[in-house]
Amino acid sequence: MTQNPSVQSLFQPFQGGGLSLSNRIVMAPMTRQFSPEGVPGEDVAAYYRRRAENQVGLIVTEGTVIDHADASNQKNVPHFYGEAALAGWRKVVEDVHAAGGRIIPQIWHMGARGQVGEYTESEIEELVRQFALSAAAAKQLGFDGIELHGAHEYLIDQFFWAKTNPRTDRYGGGMVERTRFAVEVIEACREAVGPDFPIVFRFSQWKGSDYTAKLAQTPEELEAFLKPLSAAGVDVFHCSTRRFWQPEFEGSDLNLAGWTKKLTGKPTITVGSVGLDGEFLSLFKEGKGAGVSGIDDLLKRLENGEFDLVAIGRALLADPAWASKVEGGHQDELVAFSPTALQTLN
Repeated sequence: MTQNPSVQSLFQPFQGGGLSLSNRIVMAPMTRQFSPEGVPGEDVAAYYRRRAENQVGLIVTEGTVIDHADASNQKNVPHFYGEAALAGWRKVVEDVHAAGGRIIPQIWHMGARGQVGEYTESEIEELVRQFALSAAAAKQLGFDGIELHGAHEYLIDQFFWAKTNPRTDRYGGGMVERTRFAVEVIEACREAVGPDFPIVFRFSQWKGSDYTAKLAQTPEELEAFLKPLSAAGVDVFHCSTRRFWQPEFEGSDLNLAGWTKKLTGKPTITVGSVGLDGEFLSLFKEGKGAGVSGIDDLLKRLENGEFDLVAIGRALLADPAWASKVEGGHQDELVAFSPTALQTLN
């Protein structure tokens, strides 16, 4: 098999946003629920180490929750607080670094049980404080940065979206006003970790209850939304879409990560159905052309600087050696994703 040389664009080093990475491949955050009572064990450390050993440039952990009563309703989602959980995460960091990898935790709150309008301002202050405490813990444990989960209709995104934020105080109102909670979280985290510790911020237009939702209908609205987040201290934006190849706005081929980079000047991560279907995998095999336009589009966009990094989710969940197989020309050995991959920590 002849390796497609164009895949090398995925394996160029990257420096930006405080990150120094061996290549452009990011492991997307994926909830696994293999941390009993919130404590990640040796199996979790080994799970992440396998990806680091196989040339994933940056690992973003599964969502890890802050210390708050509403933060999680799933007992095996990992915590990012408490002595036992943090000791588990220290082991994860040590294993990934020993394998030459880089890793950041995704810091998360699953969302208000009612509406965010039910939180008092003092309760919001406590939420902000807990995000900052988890950020500080990440730096103390030796992580390479943090990611704040502001997407998919979880807590921070509930403040963003008018449908889930009925507030009429300073945390509600227009689009810019609805960013205030996120801005306070980012600022508090920045104060907790200092000026040089990378903060990645994940956001999405789509919501868990509405795949067609858009916070911003136009580039101008997107710029207004992103500007306060960028100014608050975000170094890298992780732009969650369901299909990376879809244009975000009419009149341009740029996807969400492309527009975000153009509007903020900050590095961006694109994500959305990379490596999932048979067509994508078949294009790596000689004589197969069905999926060529899809991968060519991804690589062309990367080479043209539309975005800087590419997050891979379920394909990398199914096959920890995905990156090394792609670079090494062993695409015929790739393990396709199937629901059974969710049942174990492969």
